[in-house]
Amino acid sequence: MSAGSGAARTSTNPNQQATGATFVERSRSYVDAKLEQILPPEVTSPQTLHKAMRYSLFAGGKRLRPALALAASEAVGGNFDDAAPVACAVEMIHTYSLIHDDLPAMDDDDLRRGRPTCHKVYGDAMAILAGDALLLHAFRVLLGHTPAAIGPRLLTILVDATWAMVRGQVYDTLGGFEASMPPADRVRQTHELKTGALIRASVVMGGLCAQPEPDSPDDAAVLARLDRAGACVGLAFQIVDDLLDVTQTTESAGKRTGKDAQAGKLTYPGVLGLEASREQARRLLDQAQAEISDLGAQAEGLRSVFALLHERTR
Repeated sequence: MSAGSGAARTSTNPNQQATGATFVERSRSYVDAKLEQILPPEVTSPQTLHKAMRYSLFAGGKRLRPALALAASEAVGGNFDDAAPVACAVEMIHTYSLIHDDLPAMDDDDLRRGRPTCHKVYGDAMAILAGDALLLHAFRVLLGHTPAAIGPRLLTILVDATWAMVRGQVYDTLGGFEASMPPADRVRQTHELKTGALIRASVVMGGLCAQPEPDSPDDAAVLARLDRAGACVGLAFQIVDDLLDVTQTTESAGKRTGKDAQAGKLTYPGVLGLEASREQARRLLDQAQAEISDLGAQAEGLRSVFALLHERTR
């Protein structure tokens, strides 16, 4: 199938955004129940470790990455159950990254999702270990609950995305760019790695779980389009995050805002300005919609989540 060019602008479709909010809420309830089943209970030894893991994993996040995986599965004829292992794995990877990102040696945040960060409650050492445990458990879940025919491929995609995230964190925290690289290229590369890679992986892995013959020309073409759409959405998501850091309060965002500018980090608003950054996010989300424009009614959930991302406020 070839992508159409008539997708509606994501920022002007309130009905689709409302549908996206409903889809995200439905998928969040589903994923929370699945995570509850697969994560060891708090009484498992060592109890402090499992309490710290659960404290961060069940801190009330939006579960957008799982929602994208589940929606991508539906978009190509699958269902939530097909993509459940992927949805759980990407959320555990995401939570691990937040725990580590909040540590004093990294971004040094004391608030996440409206409550104290993991290291503020359990200490730095236990927060590091809780993040490590979630990272490893994610890979175990993926390999233990997906069909053997696609398990190794899913694992490779997730490992590559996690490695990209680590590299992006290095650029975000320590720099290390080539001196000749323009600021706009630097911020784009950082965002594509640190945030975009896992979102991109969520979309393509969700689709892969539902494709009966992923190596056939037709299925491979659909997966390639999902991959391109995921890449656009991943970068747009972080651009919007940069905008929220400038325009939202700590109370409304659920985390400390304004810290990127204080730390002198490269951000899209800092490099391009507010309006140009908003327009770039719109263009990317329109491109993502175009990639899936002819997948049919079964892709409405994915379209609606794409539309929702541009209007989020936290």
